[in-house]
Amino acid sequence: MSSLDARELEAFLALADELHFGRAGERLYVSQSRVSQLLRSLESKVGARLVDRTSRRVRLTPLGEQLLAGLRPAFDAIVETIEEVRDVARGVGGLLRIGFQGTADDQIMNAVALFQSRYPDCATEIVEIPFSDPFGPVRRREVDTAVVLMPVQESELVVGQVFSRQPQSLAVPSRHPFAKRNALDAEDLAACSLIGVHGAAPEYWRRAQAPAATPGGVPISTGPSVSTLQEGLALVQADRGAMLLCHPTADYYGRRAVTFVPVTGLQDSSLALVWHRHHETARTRAFSQALAAVADAG
Repeated sequence: MSSLDARELEAFLALADELHFGRAGERLYVSQSRVSQLLRSLESKVGARLVDRTSRRVRLTPLGEQLLAGLRPAFDAIVETIEEVRDVARGVGGLLRIGFQGTADDQIMNAVALFQSRYPDCATEIVEIPFSDPFGPVRRREVDTAVVLMPVQESELVVGQVFSRQPQSLAVPSRHPFAKRNALDAEDLAACSLIGVHGAAPEYWRRAQAPAATPGGVPISTGPSVSTLQEGLALVQADRGAMLLCHPTADYYGRRAVTFVPVTGLQDSSLALVWHRHHETARTRAFSQALAAVADAG
């Protein structure tokens, strides 16, 4: 086979994503005709058509689908390796986008400050990610790494530093009988209607935030589902249900109309730093180390 050209592979991958020659060209900053030329060159080297194009739509052929499945992870790995080597050569630089759920507490912000002091050439962006989609932004590369509520069972994600392990709190209206208690037992949840989470979060993660039964096996009523913490707390305030929250979030969202009562007998809540195993860089590793240093000091 004639030697492959990286530009041909880039054009094919962009076209596979966009399924439109014009948009693929815009993405690569080349003309539509240049995308067509690069594709024809790649097809001649492969010896078969990779894309079917009509006046109405563009789609991959079965052979194109096969090439995409094998090429995408390999090409991404090459790009990440080059970026990593470049980072090492010039020190950790560029941009690190850090996602968080709910609130960026003191540990997260202290880790960001430590990271910035260690790597002044690397800018950071702090991005709130949807409560109902904890892993999607990392998968879609909207952020480079994210602080999310445990548990994490996603095979493609690396779980780095786990921190802020503390008892959970139950958010109830301040007029609720539980609001007068100093603490609750997990079995008390059977008397509540728990507000859940809907959206793209996997079932195991949603059940961890709103269990269907107490540890003793007593069913817990299912309340309304929300996609944001603010929606959940608004429903708590309106006496539509109660909501389990991690301790930092309870502290941050404290308000007179809602009381947060510690719950014993449940697994402690904890936060974890995660990133995609195929998109790991020197920046993500350096931030993980900064977060570990802050967590150890705390």
